[in-house]
Amino acid sequence: MNKIILIILMTFLGFSAQAQTKKNKNLKYTTEVNGNCEQCKKRIEKAAFSVPGVKTANWDVSSHQLTVILNEEKSSTEDLNKAIAKVGHDTKDVKAAEADYDNLHTCCKYVRE
Repeated sequence: MNKIILIILMTFLGFSAQAQTKKNKNLKYTTEVNGNCEQCKKRIEKAAFSVPGVKTANWDVSSHQLTVILNEEKSSTEDLNKAIAKVGHDTKDVKAAEADYDNLHTCCKYVRE
C-alpha cells in the first residue's frame, strides 16, 4: 500500500514540475528612431505601446535608440517599425510617409535622409 501511494505521489510531482516550465517568447529589440525632443519621446513610446505584445519601450533623446521588450507571439519588429513610422518618425528599417512626417510639430521635424 505504501508503494502505491509513493508511486502516485512521485507521478503527481513529476507532472506538476513539467507544467511549470515556461517558454520565454520575449525579445529585447533596439533600433534607431529619428526625433529631436521630449515631445518626440512621448509620441514614439506611445506608438510602441500601441503594438500588441510590447511590454516596455524607452526612446533615448540623445542617442535616438529605442529599446523595446516585445512578445514575439503577439507581434513582430516589423509591426513595431510600421507603428512608429505611422506617427511620423523614420526608423532604421521603415521610413515614415511624407504626410505623416508633415504632421509633426515644427520642433519635432528632424533632417531626413
